Amino acid sequence: MTPAPTTAPVPPVLDLARLTRRYGSLTAVDDVSLTLPAGARHAVIGPNGAGKTTLLNLIAGTDRPDHGTICLSGADITRRGTVRRSRLGIARSFQQPSVIADLTVLDNVVLAGWPHHPKRRGAWRSPSRYRQLTESAARHLETVGLADLAHRQAGTLSHGQRRLLDLAAALAGEPRLLLLDEPAAGLTDGDIGRLLGIIGGLPTSIAIILVEHHVEVVAQLATSVTVLAAGRVLVTGPTRQALAHPEVRDAYHNTVTQAGPSTDRTTDPGAGNAVPSATDARG
Repeated sequence: MTPAPTTAPVPPVLDLARLTRRYGSLTAVDDVSLTLPAGARHAVIGPNGAGKTTLLNLIAGTDRPDHGTICLSGADITRRGTVRRSRLGIARSFQQPSVIADLTVLDNVVLAGWPHHPKRRGAWRSPSRYRQLTESAARHLETVGLADLAHRQAGTLSHGQRRLLDLAAALAGEPRLLLLDEPAAGLTDGDIGRLLGIIGGLPTSIAIILVEHHVEVVAQLATSVTVLAAGRVLVTGPTRQALAHPEVRDAYHNTVTQAGPSTDRTTDPGAGNAVPSATDARG
């Protein structure tokens, strides 16, 4: 009797092992390990200076670890540069959306997708290849709700629209892992609601790591959470459990005490009480 064929296990989309990054005497990321399956919806949160943005920098390749490894779908990419990682399927949006003001909205997304075209060296000179890039860019603008602004100059967009354009540009690389660094920062309640609908509607072929200060955004988008404090993992687990963990609430309250009063307010994890928050200068 012929044995039934076995299916090889699918490697995690991301596997961080004992990742550490130091800047002189400061350890920004301290022995962080994290494994995410394909299609994950994961948030990284923590008080000011916890190392959240530094962790994204390490995953994206804009910074290099002093220790530890980074694997993408089973392949070690620890020493790969940002361009190579982008072509392997890592895309990122930033705290401050980056657009080319003099180009149209459409051409901003075309330009973002160009390095991923299989024949990118001649993509601009070939009408058919440029048309492929344009059609793909138009689909991504439709995804983020900017299709009707495709031919407007990007410099005329509002902050919320620039955020969405930045997201469309990240999607242009057809990523398997999308890193979102505070996508709701500076948005109105209406823009946040729109953003939640767009990110929530992305296909599960794209795994997402979300760094966000708005805990209500995290609660709606993430199924799991890692909480960092002073560069180390405090808690990793399902969103509701992680946000309600006593050590997580203590970490946020300690930050509030040190920072002093503020007019900016967010939700206390797990408690439902409004507490002050400040901009995370170090990540």
